[in-house]
Amino acid sequence: MSSSASSKTVIYAALAGNLLVAATKFVAAAVSGSSSMLSEGVHSLVDTVNEVLLLYGLRRAARGPDTIHPLGYGRELYFWSFIVAVLLFALGAGVSVYQGVQRVRAPAALENAIVNYVVLGLSFVFEAVSWRISQRSFRAAKGEMGYWEAVRRSKDPPTFIVLFEDTAALIGIAIAALGTFLSDRLQMPRFDGVASILIGLLLAAVATLLARESKGLLIGERADPEIAAAIEALAGRERGITAANGILTIHLAPEQIVAALSLEFDDDLRTPEIEAIVARLERLVRERYPQVVALFVKPQTGRGFEQAQERRFGGGASSGAKAG
Repeated sequence: MSSSASSKTVIYAALAGNLLVAATKFVAAAVSGSSSMLSEGVHSLVDTVNEVLLLYGLRRAARGPDTIHPLGYGRELYFWSFIVAVLLFALGAGVSVYQGVQRVRAPAALENAIVNYVVLGLSFVFEAVSWRISQRSFRAAKGEMGYWEAVRRSKDPPTFIVLFEDTAALIGIAIAALGTFLSDRLQMPRFDGVASILIGLLLAAVATLLARESKGLLIGERADPEIAAAIEALAGRERGITAANGILTIHLAPEQIVAALSLEFDDDLRTPEIEAIVARLERLVRERYPQVVALFVKPQTGRGFEQAQERRFGGGASSGAKAG
């Protein structure tokens, strides 16, 4: 299954779960008057909107290149992923904290707390199913890497965004249940407001993390250094190429990479011969790495490449550029 298809499966599962959860939470909030339950309802509603935006971003990113965007629209996915993080912070966290502060300042007794427990239990089941699907997808994609390393290196934000949202949802449900219990058992409704504030702070933390990772992808991150090194090695083995000086790569989308190679050719080669070598190299690279949607080759001496790298990155940075 491709990265895009896997991401869509995860998002559709989360979308279905969040729609069910949001509806039940809002009904429970209306019946019980719980601030934390209302915050959880807003949380699930924001998550639902986020899944719709991620699906929209995937569809937009799949469009091919045109005269205005010659490298395609792949980065639309990264843009909408960043918007998701902003919405989670502004709406999810903002509304939750506001509701919590209002409830702490003007506490009101809960009504029909049993409704909250039933809804929270059902919500936990729905969210747990969605979390399991997203966790399995992310675990398959990360391979032997740790979870945090996989998030930092991932170029497919929907996979970790949905996992983070589902994790935050499960923790938020636990917080809301604790707030409801303390408010009802101790007859201290301020605990309900405190729970709402804690949910808001949780969402703010998750949103900040997602925004940080999405921003890096939106600006432009290099491809896996192993892919870059393999392409460079492939070029170095071609006849007529004296040396592969270095390679620069950048992700446009999870499955779209642009690579630029600095190559030194034999001095006695003519232009048509160089063109034939480059065409053969492009074919070999795309056969082995179909995610490389554009390969640019710059004929250049090793010394010329080093000087260019020094101008671009400063002294001593040329070796780092060879990693892609």
